[in-house]
Amino acid sequence: MLNSLIDPDKIEWRDYQINLAQKALKKNCMIVLPTGLGKTVISLFVASSRLSQLDYGKALILSPTKPLVEQHSRFFKNALRLNEDSIVTLTGEIPPDKRVERWNDSKIIVSTPQVIENDLISKRINLKDVVHITFDEAHRAVGRYSYVYIAKKYVDEGDSVNILGITASPGSNIEDIEEVCKNLFIDDIVIKGENDPDILPYIHKRSIKWIRLDLSDELKEIKKLLDDIVYERMDDLRSLGLINTYSKDLTKKEIISLQKSVRSSLLDNPSNDLFSAVSILAEILKVKHAVELVETQGIPTLNRYLERLKMEGSSKGGSKAAKRIISDIRFNKVLELSKNINTENKKITEIKKILSDRFKNIPDSRVIIFANYRDTVDVIVKSIEDLEKVKPVKFVGQAKKGNDKGLTQKEQVKILEDFRNGDYNVLVATSVAEEGLDIPATDLVIFYEPVPSEIRSIQRKGRTARKKYGEVIFLITKDTQDEAYYWISMNKEKRMRNIGTLNRSSLPKQDTNNQYNIESNRERQKKVLEYFNDEEERIKVIIDHRELRSNVARVLEEKGVDVDIETLDVGDYVVSDRTCIERKTTYDLLDSLFSKDRDLFDQLANLKSSYDRPVLLIEGNDLYTIRNVSPNAIRGLLSSIVLDFNIPILTSKDYKDSAELIYSMAEREQKKYKRIPSVHSGKTKKTLKEKQEYIVSALPNIGLNTARSLLAYFGSIKSVFNAEKDELMNVENIGEKTARDIRDIIDKEYRPDQND
Repeated sequence: MLNSLIDPDKIEWRDYQINLAQKALKKNCMIVLPTGLGKTVISLFVASSRLSQLDYGKALILSPTKPLVEQHSRFFKNALRLNEDSIVTLTGEIPPDKRVERWNDSKIIVSTPQVIENDLISKRINLKDVVHITFDEAHRAVGRYSYVYIAKKYVDEGDSVNILGITASPGSNIEDIEEVCKNLFIDDIVIKGENDPDILPYIHKRSIKWIRLDLSDELKEIKKLLDDIVYERMDDLRSLGLINTYSKDLTKKEIISLQKSVRSSLLDNPSNDLFSAVSILAEILKVKHAVELVETQGIPTLNRYLERLKMEGSSKGGSKAAKRIISDIRFNKVLELSKNINTENKKITEIKKILSDRFKNIPDSRVIIFANYRDTVDVIVKSIEDLEKVKPVKFVGQAKKGNDKGLTQKEQVKILEDFRNGDYNVLVATSVAEEGLDIPATDLVIFYEPVPSEIRSIQRKGRTARKKYGEVIFLITKDTQDEAYYWISMNKEKRMRNIGTLNRSSLPKQDTNNQYNIESNRERQKKVLEYFNDEEERIKVIIDHRELRSNVARVLEEKGVDVDIETLDVGDYVVSDRTCIERKTTYDLLDSLFSKDRDLFDQLANLKSSYDRPVLLIEGNDLYTIRNVSPNAIRGLLSSIVLDFNIPILTSKDYKDSAELIYSMAEREQKKYKRIPSVHSGKTKKTLKEKQEYIVSALPNIGLNTARSLLAYFGSIKSVFNAEKDELMNVENIGEKTARDIRDIIDKEYRPDQND
């Protein structure tokens, strides 16, 4: 098993790791192993063995976040006898050209999957000589996540395919596991539990404690007022015949399902009752969220949410649901009560007691507190920062949420390093800290509230007892959602443990039509490449880099389109020198009407001024139902776009349909009219050459290539415009009709009153 690339002094050898790695070398394998038992070591064994055995190629290690990427990269550099320059990290913060350079010069690449997907779609890299891929946190390989695309691309392109998926929590049922296996082309799966004989010697004990707290009388009063609002809205749904008379309440899942059903009915049979139902359901969801905050988070987090809801209901573009809620006398009573509660939340009080005792008895302790909401994270940090010996730090994701800008990936990495070193000893985190972080010194994990997901619960608990005894404490408010979520996750965990050790043959068989075959995929890939071998014949689309999140680019690339990713000042998809497409989902279209930062009419004006044939593509079937906007207002918007801006509107049902429409337009422009994509923008300064080409390409039936031919033949715009018909016909692709049309445009008198 050992190979010359591994430094044996840097690895703690365990028999089960070697045995699992040997399985993974024989066929594509997913390994499920409890947190802290060395899944990354197995990845190291397999990746280095593949490189050593084949003596060529690259290994790719994928992990969902930059902190994990940095962590794995450090581990590989420390454990392998390779020049550090041949082990590289790739993240979105690195410019594309620099990423390509690193890719070409490396043996092992550790990267976030979104970066690899984007570079594959953009044709900056390929997976032909990749001899191994590890998919860390493999349970993510579902739906449209980047892992799914990369795995398929690897099977299509790779000369020597070897796939390893690693995770601590694949899901609680066979169907979940089967979906991941199918998407990652897994042949074998091995699930190891903490009670397996070969695992037991390496397991560190972990105690689990529940602290059950009563809801205060003040919060009970607020909860009753909010519940009354919900029950009244439920009565409204009953009167509309949408729920049974005996249904006192609905779960969040049931409400969302009913919303989808109502919106679907609206498409076929618009009615005032259904529009009312959409608004009522939105109200119920908003109020129920407030109830959840009362039960699980406490007053400060609740107050922040209520203020945001009040602001939404008071604003001009706010939803009807928010406006109705804030006009309810009970809501205003809730606002008054919540602002006047000065007693500290019982969970905060308990956390302060736990931490004070902890650092008094164990000064070098490391603690992680998990909370679901950033507002709560802020409250916790502020509440404990003055405690003796407690050095807390906030740890959240990158996305901006309200006034919270989030943490950059660089800031996240620095915080984790400072936590390891003891500059901080309490990490107060959202879900961003759940997956894979190697912080061996953590000896206590506190759940501010339980979570209903077995995957997330396992990952959170797995942050402790990695190298020594650890503790887990759940804070649970009695007779609330806290208790329900705790038992939901516990039952799911139990089901997952009962699955036991499986192999691929014990999983449900896939439909034979879905079975992958590497050779047949290579043949298909070869045919596609042969078909598009001639660059002149290959369809090209220039796409704004922000559109990579939509998956439209992925579908276009899979169809054989030459995708060019750029930062576009105007539009989203350029399919010729005269045609650019602005794509809006139904939500984005309506949101741009109300957002100060996203003026739809400015975008359309820029699009119109930059391209002769602009197109607006609206994606989705729920334009009239997704938000509580008057249908007449939407019709007025669409009419203005067509009549005032003279921009045609196309519609699509989803991202796949959008890709097909864009492909159709690109094919027509490029194959029939020979017009190749060219980026125009009034916001950027064109070179003299580009200005000259643009002016000549505006002549009838003249694309960018022919414009270049005309300028090359005659030497200047003036000479092109002075050329006689016969002279124009000397240029390739200029026939008699085109030459005559050009002369007509140049020679005929301009008449302001002429419309045709």
